[in-house]
Amino acid sequence: MAEGEFWISYSDFVKTFTHLEVVHLDAETSRDEPSLHSKHTWQMKLYQGSWRRGVTAGGCRNNQETFHINPQLHLILSEMEEIVVSLNQHSIMEPKVIGFTAYTLPKNSTESINKQFFKKNKSLVNSQYTNSRQVSHRCLLEQGGYLLIPTTFEPGQETNFTLRVYSSKPLKLKLLDTPPTLIKSAIVKAPALEGKGFSQYEAVFLQLADEHKTVNAFELQELLEACLPNDYIKSCASMEVCRQVVLTMDSTGSGRLEFNDFKDLMCSLKYWQAAFKNHTKERTGILKAERLRDALLEIGFQVNTDVLAVLILRYMRKDGTLRFGDFVSAILHLSDAFAIFEGKDPLQNGSIKLTLSEWLRSALMC
Repeated sequence: MAEGEFWISYSDFVKTFTHLEVVHLDAETSRDEPSLHSKHTWQMKLYQGSWRRGVTAGGCRNNQETFHINPQLHLILSEMEEIVVSLNQHSIMEPKVIGFTAYTLPKNSTESINKQFFKKNKSLVNSQYTNSRQVSHRCLLEQGGYLLIPTTFEPGQETNFTLRVYSSKPLKLKLLDTPPTLIKSAIVKAPALEGKGFSQYEAVFLQLADEHKTVNAFELQELLEACLPNDYIKSCASMEVCRQVVLTMDSTGSGRLEFNDFKDLMCSLKYWQAAFKNHTKERTGILKAERLRDALLEIGFQVNTDVLAVLILRYMRKDGTLRFGDFVSAILHLSDAFAIFEGKDPLQNGSIKLTLSEWLRSALMC
């Protein structure tokens, strides 16, 4: 026998040992060991990501309302193959309970899958959930596309992770996400024929307006305080929101709004409030951060994970929620961002060039 080698009967082995861990070596590691050069190496694909509260930390599949916000990875196998999926968390001091689930993915899927899919379809592969640093699972899969969902067991838990897929044959692994898209304008125009509803605002508007019948952000704040019906809606009457309203709706660059602009604002607020209510049925006036993406989609904005992460960082409160004023601010910022880009991209090529001065002005406008 070679040095360090020993033989043992199976009966003695199971009496002596309680656990057996097998290490799968990737191609890079195998190159460093001369004795493995003649061996068949694994094909390996890797994805490094993170679970972020309100963005990508949806918890395990028990959480039907948030499971879909977890990172969604598209795995493509060119033929039937036995694969090994390995999920590593980077939290060592405070490890989370982690695991992953796999589904058969519908053909031609190129964007992230909505929550209705997970409510209607059964999972194909389920790993164990444990707070160990690594969770791995070996399975035999047919040729085709699969959806891998790495998760923490509980929603809202944050940490970084690495997911690796090993195979003896070539495979593909990529993140599914939705491209940022303006589906429809978020600003609702007031009807051409003025109804009685606006007459009650006009007198207050004219009291605060200057000789040109326009108001600035400070006067707009007073106007909203006087016209909005309750504290829940008045949360959008902050000075920050009023400044953003003026930046978004002032087409002349004067920093002031006319009464027609104010009418558009009131119609828009009514529309935004209705969408906000659709996603805050459990607690009136309080939007869970995990639902911001769906609420924005109803308004007309399709955002990807990177954009959503910035919005959550800017507007989510300590308790993981947003108020109506936060929601309005997010809408106004997105409206400005899309308007600036589209103004610089008349041919809709999807890319623009800006001078430093143009970039600074655009960034500060948003």
